[in-house]
Amino acid sequence: MDILSGLNKPQQEAVLSVEGPLLVLAGPGSGKTRVITHRVAHLINDCGVSSRNILAITFTNKAANEMKTRLRTLVGTSGSGLTIGTFHAFAARVLRADGQSIGVEPHFVIFDSSDQERIAKSAIEIEGLDPKKYRPGTLLSIISQAKGQLISTELFAERVGGYTDRLILKVYRRYQHLLEENQALDFDDLLLKAVELFRSNPDVLAKYQDKYMYILVDEFQDTNPSQYELVHLLAKKNRNICVVGDPDQSIYSWRSADPRNVQRFLEDYPDAKKVVLGQNYRSTKNILEVARSVISGNHSKKELWTENEAGEPIVIVQGYNETEEAGLISKEIIRLVSSGVARFRDCAIMYRTNAQSRVLEEALLRSGLPYKLANGTRFYERSEVKDIISYIRVLYNQMDNASLLRIINIPPRGIGQITLGRLVDSAGSLGMSFYEAIKEAVGSNDFGFTPKVRRLLADFSELMDGLISLSQETNLLDLFDQLVERIGYEEYLSGHADGDERWDNILELRTVIQEYGDLPAIEGMESFLERSALVSDIDGYDENADAITLITLHQAKGLEFPVVFIAGVEEGLLPHARSFDDPAQLEEERRLFYVGITRAKRKLYLTYTRQRSIMSSSLSAIPSRYLSDIPEELVSHGITETAPASPSEKLLDIKPGDKVRHQQFGDGLVISCEPKKGDAELLIAFRGIGMKRLLLSLAKLEKVE
Repeated sequence: MDILSGLNKPQQEAVLSVEGPLLVLAGPGSGKTRVITHRVAHLINDCGVSSRNILAITFTNKAANEMKTRLRTLVGTSGSGLTIGTFHAFAARVLRADGQSIGVEPHFVIFDSSDQERIAKSAIEIEGLDPKKYRPGTLLSIISQAKGQLISTELFAERVGGYTDRLILKVYRRYQHLLEENQALDFDDLLLKAVELFRSNPDVLAKYQDKYMYILVDEFQDTNPSQYELVHLLAKKNRNICVVGDPDQSIYSWRSADPRNVQRFLEDYPDAKKVVLGQNYRSTKNILEVARSVISGNHSKKELWTENEAGEPIVIVQGYNETEEAGLISKEIIRLVSSGVARFRDCAIMYRTNAQSRVLEEALLRSGLPYKLANGTRFYERSEVKDIISYIRVLYNQMDNASLLRIINIPPRGIGQITLGRLVDSAGSLGMSFYEAIKEAVGSNDFGFTPKVRRLLADFSELMDGLISLSQETNLLDLFDQLVERIGYEEYLSGHADGDERWDNILELRTVIQEYGDLPAIEGMESFLERSALVSDIDGYDENADAITLITLHQAKGLEFPVVFIAGVEEGLLPHARSFDDPAQLEEERRLFYVGITRAKRKLYLTYTRQRSIMSSSLSAIPSRYLSDIPEELVSHGITETAPASPSEKLLDIKPGDKVRHQQFGDGLVISCEPKKGDAELLIAFRGIGMKRLLLSLAKLEKVE
């Protein structure tokens, strides 16, 4: 295969420039993933570089998987030794292999966001503070910002100023102590500890420098100081580092991302070659010109161009309030789909804040339109899934007190809160883990427990000991099956109203486990737990499901859709009110709008309202300042009201009393059928779901006997 086939000249230049530092400034839709994968293929196929000597780092598992898929086509089995993954996954791998020299045990667990919040709350309470006044989420954000800037508790102590700083330091120290007690790391620790390891152990660093002779970093504008330092240390010896990014798409300052890292790269590598990818393959000329006009407000001299068609003007629409705004969007999607212009899955509705999704969801539900929320409850955060994962975490690492406290009474075992409190206190005073304290209490009268309580603790201890022994002699899938059976989890769920649905999630978890099923249980648990902890909202995004996507502008980064609606383009939402007093934040809000615009391929709609309900009050809304940057000749105002196409004669024979089947909602009974602008609105009672109003032309119903 000709690696350069189909690449434009700047793309070819980026692919062929393999020796020394390289900065690729890649505009939206300019084929940066194609460049990265073809560059890797060129290194392997044409330069004779072993895939084991190449490291490619990105920000999401979705992006990493896309790269792996493309590379299988380009290099086949020659790429089997390639390391492709996220920053956090790579750091976790390094720490498991070599972290003991800085006190990181190989069997550490990774605490996800809910674990972190629970530990932070404990830290606040232990320090004698009120979690209602000092919110765990707020303090976690401050701690995360510190870690992202490589500020450990020791460095934080050196910079402490007034009372608030001293208070934060106390919680930070306690939080870290609790993590250590659990032999756990949070997401930011993975990077912080990996940098610490490389800085303090030259031999370990040299091992990885010799292994990874060629390094590629995607979305470089989103790196924070810890991520920058990690790859900078790795690249110091060979200096064959390629970073790909676009400062105009830097939108994550709240997690310490710093677009200035692009300039820092040029300062650290003054001999770096620079390649600019300016040709856009995604959007129409009009959409691209709108994007250029908006981002120029940040003094960007972005040279964006495309050979695509001019396309239609973008549409700017004002609704009276958020309810009408959502209704207008729903009606336009109905028009596009019924006229064959788009499918449901081609359409995305984007917004600045999660709170905006409620009224949009309600409008879609009223119209019977299928949709999916990109930020719905993540699979791994569902209660029943979390229960089983917590069991697995304890089997993998008995020092994980947080997980053990979660599962000790799931299913219920009659071990009361007083008993648990006494065990926790005793574990702390004796300097042992919660698991060790349980075993100690079973064989001793020193804890003051009654024979009944000791028997309950003994039963739990025997259960866990048996599963731990099993984990050392079987594979992960068998361990999973035995675990679920021995704790009686299916029977436990059957006592809940939604037990069948929750059990289906356990079966889905088993499907995930099967991917590691043939591995020895210990090895399989390590891989599975790392995956489940590091998964992000967007990793599970199914672009093939025929449903409208509801997604925040932040989450939409890296995606593209033929039709994009950006709702709530108003002062206070976009830009967000929190940015008004900070010029740097206002610039980031503009970049966020730019990212949203450049997700659109063929059609772009920007909507705003005259009034919007905020905190139960209806307030006048002001169109976003960014709208005034868009040239009038690129805009069409308002949505054309066109009735949906009439349904087929076959569908028109549906009447009240008929039994029907819907692809998403299943079997139902037609309650009413009302004519509506050449169509019909059906009220259907679906089994197990309830009433739904659907348009006949869009519902794709099947009559059943």
